[in-house]
Amino acid sequence: MECFEKWKITQAGLFTFADSAKHIGLYQKFGFWPRFLTAIMSREVRRRDPAPGWSRFSELSSTEQESMLQECGSLTDAVYPGLDVHLEIRAVCTQAVGETILVWNEHRLVAFAVCHCGRDTEAGENRCYIKFGAALPGSQALRHFHDLIAACDEFAASRGLAYLDAGMNLARIEAYRHLIECGFRTMRQGVAMHFPNEPGHSRPGVFVIDDWR
Repeated sequence: MECFEKWKITQAGLFTFADSAKHIGLYQKFGFWPRFLTAIMSREVRRRDPAPGWSRFSELSSTEQESMLQECGSLTDAVYPGLDVHLEIRAVCTQAVGETILVWNEHRLVAFAVCHCGRDTEAGENRCYIKFGAALPGSQALRHFHDLIAACDEFAASRGLAYLDAGMNLARIEAYRHLIECGFRTMRQGVAMHFPNEPGHSRPGVFVIDDWR
């Protein structure tokens, strides 16, 4: 908690067991409060939907990667001011544990996803795990979110992986429902706890994938 204060964190969060009063009670002592459930969801890779125009972060030059990190940061800042996952994007690239998928619409970045792939990663054997994904807010957010799922599915198929996994906070009700419509099913669920007790980017109308495990 001292580190959070030192870093001037505006919101912190964690994922814990929804059915454990002891876990929830412990974190409440530090100012974290339970909000909505978070579903860990999965479906078989199938490539039924045509993938949109997309590319891989790892294929960019070092100069292009730096520019792309700024674009990704602008997109997440539009979702929630201060939200930034550039360290995760860098880590996946430098450690070669997966890929960051970039979705385009008329040469504009409209969505991206940081994915882990297979054994010795957070995904696990034969799985592609979307550790974080986001679509640009606005009237076309659902369309861009759908295209992002299709791109991740095609990418997972290109790696020969059988399952696509994604975590979803149920407060993002439209995004959660869309994952269900796309064939995702909940494998297990926990509860998101927030400090302070505010929604952050877990609210209706936000198309973000994450689970804070």
